Amino acid sequence: MPNYDKDNAYLNMDLLRFSTAGSVDDGKSTLIGRLLYDSKSIFEDQMEAIERSSKNKGDDYTNLALLTDGLSAEREQGITIDVAYRYFSTPKRKFIIADTPGHIQYTRNMVTGASTANLAIILVDARTGVIEQTCRHSFISSLLGIEHIVLCVNKMDLVDYSQEAFEKVVAQYREFSSKLNVPDIHYIPISALYGDNVVDRSKKMDWYEGSTLLYTLENVEINSDYNHVDSRFPVQWVIRPQSEKYPDYRGYGGRVEGGVFKPGDEVMALPSGFTSKIKNIHNYDEEIEEAFQPMSVSMTLEDEIDISRGDMICKPDNQPKTGQDIDLMVCWLNKEALKPGGKYAIKHTTKDARCIIKDVKYKIDIKTLHRVEGDTNIGLNDIGRIKIRTTSPLFYDSYSKNRSTGSLIIIDEFSNNTVGAGMIL
Repeated sequence: MPNYDKDNAYLNMDLLRFSTAGSVDDGKSTLIGRLLYDSKSIFEDQMEAIERSSKNKGDDYTNLALLTDGLSAEREQGITIDVAYRYFSTPKRKFIIADTPGHIQYTRNMVTGASTANLAIILVDARTGVIEQTCRHSFISSLLGIEHIVLCVNKMDLVDYSQEAFEKVVAQYREFSSKLNVPDIHYIPISALYGDNVVDRSKKMDWYEGSTLLYTLENVEINSDYNHVDSRFPVQWVIRPQSEKYPDYRGYGGRVEGGVFKPGDEVMALPSGFTSKIKNIHNYDEEIEEAFQPMSVSMTLEDEIDISRGDMICKPDNQPKTGQDIDLMVCWLNKEALKPGGKYAIKHTTKDARCIIKDVKYKIDIKTLHRVEGDTNIGLNDIGRIKIRTTSPLFYDSYSKNRSTGSLIIIDEFSNNTVGAGMIL
């Protein structure tokens, strides 16, 4: 018989989502491979396949980067092109890794991978130090609301594990990161190739007294990253089974994007403004006493209120902003530049609408983080501030307050491609 207590303990374990970023050849895929290998999260047949692939490539060592470089083009070139997701766990925590590309032309992929992360690992080559891509990835991580950054100074084996080389890179990054809004930054000297300070402490860097990378990942505090104050429940689906078992059931399904909801709480539905009380909350077939971010639940109300997909359930005394003129920072993800005055579709939480680009205020110079006033040409991988006018009101918070209700995506109406990722100011 299965040990249900053990199974439940696993299901209830804390989950940390983190992304890796860095310039080309800084060792992101090798680091993740080393993390998986040393934490014993690789099956024997996977390891045998990697050893065979390494031999076929002519490597005189086991190339752990092949664990995450899944595309044939990635293996041929030895680079990461698309976002690769990997999952592993330790007795303390579950992890979802987003291995993101280092090339400038794949910045959009980096934005995708980091958009849901709690923590970002930024890799820097100990020989070259902080470069433009380091600044770009750090700024995007900050812009995306990631509150924890781990700067891994990699390839310490190539600088003879020098403390001076490590401290030089740390000083460079501290000077740059002082301009970022990131409250928690860790600095770790590592060698992903040989495993120094990844899972086990390095005997070759006894001058380093900090934690290993895995210990840092296991113990970083992320519960305070969620907004448990402002109650937000975008309605994704109206559940009407109309079956023999549930002939009159009318529930509202979706994911809690902020705050805490309990049966008996008074709530308001937007845009109607009608109020009611929560009758009960279900998580699958189980009735629960409270729901909080990021739980997916269905809730029923005591009164029959006209609520549909795209509406928002909140608390009457703590409502989101409502408006059609929206200021936002945008990461542009399309080869065709943003068109001032252009019309696009948007998706905000569960709501679909259309918008027009009213104004392009400025573009960000990634190297200096300065505003380039008057430059309205926002092209692929550029970041700028714009103003849009939507066809219907959005119920939103600022991105710094709530990453879910403060973000939206911009969609080309003809190709249906996502062309921009927006963070509401």
